[in-house]
Amino acid sequence: MRVLLVGATGRLGCAVGETLTGRGHHVITVGRTAGDIRADIADGDQIAAVFAQASGLDAVVCTAGDVPYKHFVDMTPEDYLSAYRGKVGAQIELVRQGTRHVAERGSFTLIAGILNREPIVTGSAAAMVNGAVESFVRAAAIELAPQRINAVSPTVFAESMAAYGHLFPGVTPVGVDVAAAAYVRSIEGAETGQVFIVQ
Repeated sequence: MRVLLVGATGRLGCAVGETLTGRGHHVITVGRTAGDIRADIADGDQIAAVFAQASGLDAVVCTAGDVPYKHFVDMTPEDYLSAYRGKVGAQIELVRQGTRHVAERGSFTLIAGILNREPIVTGSAAAMVNGAVESFVRAAAIELAPQRINAVSPTVFAESMAAYGHLFPGVTPVGVDVAAAAYVRSIEGAETGQVFIVQ
């Protein structure tokens, strides 16, 4: 399959890209500063430019999403709006535009996260947007058919514990390879409207 991978240079994106390539897929990478195509998906015009360069797609995969982490009392309205734009709005626009560029039975796989189910201190914006992504996926699935759409919702990664482990006391991390396997399930499987929880 020809797979467009957005967020390809991040920790999760690299793992997903390596896994998909290892399974014989042709992966077209998108990143802000590196990749086959350079773009910021928070900008709808840049999304359009991505699809103008990538054709004949069977799947669109997103592993990117910017969210601020601050104590709730320090959050501003703009922080919440930026979280929406960076993780929800960007991914919705990726799907909205992508429907015209993905095969009739192609798929979309978005990134959510566990914090709307298991919140942490400083994670109110992340919890909000993760819940929104999951709700969007379930609703969009009934309109996109026969195209499919799912989300992957991971907990903290073992590879990130040195930097973020203090925010997840007592939480058992998972390797990025486990989350990458959930992307494979979404891309190669037949399910739609699902949230694959990785923990």
